[in-house]
Amino acid sequence: MAEKKGSAGTSGHSPPVPKMVTLEEFVSRTVPLIQLEKDAEIAASVGSLATLKPEAAEKKGVTLLNLKCSDVQTGLFGKTVLELKPNRGELLPPHKMTPHDVVVLKLNKSDSASTPLAQGVVYRVKDGSIVIAVEDVPEDGLNSPLRLEKLANEVTYKRLKDTLIELSKGVNKGPATELVPVLFGAKAPSFAKKQLSFTPFNRDLDHSQRAAIAKALISNNVMLLHGPPGTGKTTTVVELILQEVKRESKVLVCAASNIAVDNIVERLACHKVLMVRLGHPARLLPQVLDSALDAKVMKADNSALANDVRKEMRVISSKLLKAKDRKTRGDLRRELRNLSKEERQRQQQAVTDVIKDSSVICTTLTGALSRQLNQTNFDVVIIDEAAQALEVACWIALLKGRRCILAGDHLQLPPTVQSVEAEKKGLGITLFGRLAALYGDQITSMLTVQYRMNELIMGWSSGELYDNKIEAHDSVKDHTLSELDGVTSSSAVDPTLILIDTAGCDLDEVKDDADSTMNEGEAKVAVAHALRLLDAGVKASDIGIITPYNAQVGVLRLMRAGDKKLADIEISSVDGFQGREKEAIIISMVRSNEKHEVGFLSDNRRMNVAVTRARRQCVIICDTETVYKNPFLKRLGNYFEENGEYLSAMEYLK
Repeated sequence: MAEKKGSAGTSGHSPPVPKMVTLEEFVSRTVPLIQLEKDAEIAASVGSLATLKPEAAEKKGVTLLNLKCSDVQTGLFGKTVLELKPNRGELLPPHKMTPHDVVVLKLNKSDSASTPLAQGVVYRVKDGSIVIAVEDVPEDGLNSPLRLEKLANEVTYKRLKDTLIELSKGVNKGPATELVPVLFGAKAPSFAKKQLSFTPFNRDLDHSQRAAIAKALISNNVMLLHGPPGTGKTTTVVELILQEVKRESKVLVCAASNIAVDNIVERLACHKVLMVRLGHPARLLPQVLDSALDAKVMKADNSALANDVRKEMRVISSKLLKAKDRKTRGDLRRELRNLSKEERQRQQQAVTDVIKDSSVICTTLTGALSRQLNQTNFDVVIIDEAAQALEVACWIALLKGRRCILAGDHLQLPPTVQSVEAEKKGLGITLFGRLAALYGDQITSMLTVQYRMNELIMGWSSGELYDNKIEAHDSVKDHTLSELDGVTSSSAVDPTLILIDTAGCDLDEVKDDADSTMNEGEAKVAVAHALRLLDAGVKASDIGIITPYNAQVGVLRLMRAGDKKLADIEISSVDGFQGREKEAIIISMVRSNEKHEVGFLSDNRRMNVAVTRARRQCVIICDTETVYKNPFLKRLGNYFEENGEYLSAMEYLK
């Protein structure tokens, strides 16, 4: 995720309060901001590749050098899957390649303008390997040293611009004609006057989840489902989809990320819903591939007929090779052209049939502009993680529907915006946040029972950001690490909250080559606490170490590689861990400097996400002399001191 530079603030800062904006103002403001964002992404990837030496591009994380192809397999509905590993050593260097990124594969020593061996999509990333899916396997070169380059995905930006054009000219036509003015404040939102009773598919829904679904079902245009950490937002979204299908609605389900869409698909699969998942197979979780469009089309009647046509084409092609007289060859070529046309029509009809027969279409927001949906309108559009999506991306889906439900939490992390200038000018303001500011409780229903955290972990977040409205469910209210199977009580395990103070320990931050901040001494403390948890019987897979800075992620992963006991501990940035959870979370804050600068630590959304990833124990490692100069962070630290254990890092560095 992109890191934003910041200076010490006087307090934690909340999301900017969005101003009222008209449709015309939104379009005119957003068009240049999309261009700024596109330029920033190109500069970070393609620009680096064109202007930097490969070694420098690798340091920036957009290139991986000297790789070897360790495995080639055919799968993912005909795609070729290549596994790439370092030629030397066991670990890949720190990099910015993540699943779903567009990449090109080249010979290691080829120049920047050389033709790639293949272009593909990152399928899986591990510490010691990266797997990519390509359309065609390269004819040669796979036995040579290779390099992988990350590309800017310019298709996304074209889709965003196309959507703005459609939005600006299409207000008076299409299914969203009545919805658009409501979302820009030109017309008031409305709800049916009569309350709708419903029988839940999930009988374990709590009172706030039931209330949110009831409000969504009587919304005539827009409703916001506000889901603070651990409150079962996805559970509520799945129930809402099932209720809409029950009343024969055609539903478009979207989210900004593939993983969020797949989580919903996986949860819906057991309900036998007529559903299809759009998207490149390499971008989907393996467990949802049965719902993929490719898989559904392969089973369709028209697709089977298309296969029969292809078999016939192969027979005629064989005859054509043997035919000697001119007339026969001409007749066979005409027959081939006719069959080819029929094959394409059959295949296209198979896709159309699958879309038409499905009650629920699931895709990413940008995937909603897929040509397969060109002729499809929806009764309701449901957008999950709406507070993490650019508003313009939401409009790709919204223009296809009559009503919309937006689910998310504007008090967790916003969308990542690469361009600092575009963010300052408002590209990061989300539709969810804008509507929450515009209409408030009138269209919002907040989930208030959380099922993840011990009450002590929840307490800070609830008080600081949610007006103390969140309550812990009895099943998690008092749960601790020592209750886990195989875990024995110890001074490391027993506290729910721990603050480890590095003040006075000379553990100062430094910058890496990419200007990201890291703190090796603090990383050692984090690993030392993790080892104490492991010694007490906590499973490595139940522990997560998270930090706001990419450079610190790299330092921690190197330390993990040096000790096999740590292998299954997950290490990630805070941004990369949103939506996830672990039994124990160790947070390395990194910042320790004489100027007392805390940078983007002062963003209360980032710290909200960091703390609320923990189920039974949350540990914060920080230099209180630095972070306590910020009032928001001081309140966080004081809460941990008052409700948990306060330790000095010296106790871990002896």
